[in-house]
Amino acid sequence: HFQKALYWFPYRLKDTPKASSLNSKSKKPSTFHEFARSTNDAWDIDDEEDDGMFSLKQPSSSPVQSRSMPQTPCVKFIKAPEETESLPRPRDRQEFISTNPVQDRLDDESGPANGRVVKSCSDAQLNVNAARNTLQKQQSLPVRPVIPLVARISDQNASGAPPMTVREKTRLDKFKQLLASPNTDLEELRKHSWSGIPREVRPVTWRLLSGYLPANRERRDLVLQRKREEYFGFIEQYYHSRTDENHRDTYRQVRLNPIHIDIPRTNPLIPLFQQPLVQEVFERILFIWAIRHPASGYVQGINDLVTPFFVVFLSEFVEEDVENFEMASLPQDTQRNIEADSFWCMSKLLDGIQDNYTFAQPGIQIKVKALEELVSRIDEDVHVHFQKCEVEYLQFAFRWMNNLLMRELPLRCTIRLWDTYQAESEGFSHFHLYVCAAFLIKWRKEILSMLDFQSLLMLLQNLPTIHWGNEEVGLLLAEAYRLKYMFADAPSHYKR
Repeated sequence: HFQKALYWFPYRLKDTPKASSLNSKSKKPSTFHEFARSTNDAWDIDDEEDDGMFSLKQPSSSPVQSRSMPQTPCVKFIKAPEETESLPRPRDRQEFISTNPVQDRLDDESGPANGRVVKSCSDAQLNVNAARNTLQKQQSLPVRPVIPLVARISDQNASGAPPMTVREKTRLDKFKQLLASPNTDLEELRKHSWSGIPREVRPVTWRLLSGYLPANRERRDLVLQRKREEYFGFIEQYYHSRTDENHRDTYRQVRLNPIHIDIPRTNPLIPLFQQPLVQEVFERILFIWAIRHPASGYVQGINDLVTPFFVVFLSEFVEEDVENFEMASLPQDTQRNIEADSFWCMSKLLDGIQDNYTFAQPGIQIKVKALEELVSRIDEDVHVHFQKCEVEYLQFAFRWMNNLLMRELPLRCTIRLWDTYQAESEGFSHFHLYVCAAFLIKWRKEILSMLDFQSLLMLLQNLPTIHWGNEEVGLLLAEAYRLKYMFADAPSHYKR
């Protein structure tokens, strides 16, 4: 009711004697009167429509006439919070227009300031404190550009900065120079890739850093051709056996992977993954990998590790947003190349962390235990708080290790994170531990504010990262590097 009262109150001002008091406060009464007389019909409306000042009746038509008025004589148009537009209000001639209407509204309530003419909407006894509290709540809301859930693969920062700056163009030129050399200096390439890889050169850089492509430029085309033919040789050799008794269970698990039944909440590629052609690509990749690695077979979560490679290699041939792209529109050879490259790069990644997916997943259990020890050193308050709430690290960190934080971060952040992982020696197997520790401590304040098991675990399983971008990932990686520098080569450092 109060908000609607604020909405309708300006239109009653012309019927109240209080408007005359505004003239006495003006520095230039004569000029003001002349201006008011020239615009005395600006607020001609049907008084019967708002018969009561605080009436809840809605008008049948817009109360303000459609004519264009550069200024208003003596009223300030206060709208309800849900409205987004505001009318201009009169100002002293030498006062420039403020860009903060919320603060202006608070200033008007508090009286004259800096010799400025203050226009009051009413002298009625309204609950000013309630209005001030409402405005303060609106001011406290974070104002930042919305990064859609449909994350684009381009390097978009959460700060809304342009995706290509002078510095980024210089970096892109440096990458192109390194990649065009007869023998690419992989150490130099890793050095430049640590802080992010430009989209234009990310596919070839990932192939090189993962060990899929040789550093010698002349050999790359031959290697790509041979490896792609080898992968489709595996398809011809094994894929027809997916319905055999020996492999039927493996194929059933592959078909029940989260691409079909449990797409991550931060995964923007739902339209892409729902395409039957894309689902078949993932099924073949996962089935062939499981058949060729019988020690682990298919384990839930491996499918997530295909996604960044598939999207990055697809973006090499797509100008628009990948998430809305029809895979079937690509030539058949291009589709096959994307599938084969995704398989081999995923295989290279899993070679370094395969103990995460063998029986009982011992690699993950070791890493979770190491995370617990690390957190107990760097932030004892958080560690003790987990103990008080009876939260085990395995209950939330298992997924962090199993899916490499892919379920916790938007896809754009995962791709940026993997730029650094591939630039780091043992990035996926070792550096990821310190990223998880930095990621946990990032939410220290929120964690300590949760006082029971259920709320704490819900927070840890649904951390608010949907608006994260390159800036947040960069800070996270910097903190992870600091932790690695302190602890990796000094395991007894800070030991209690």
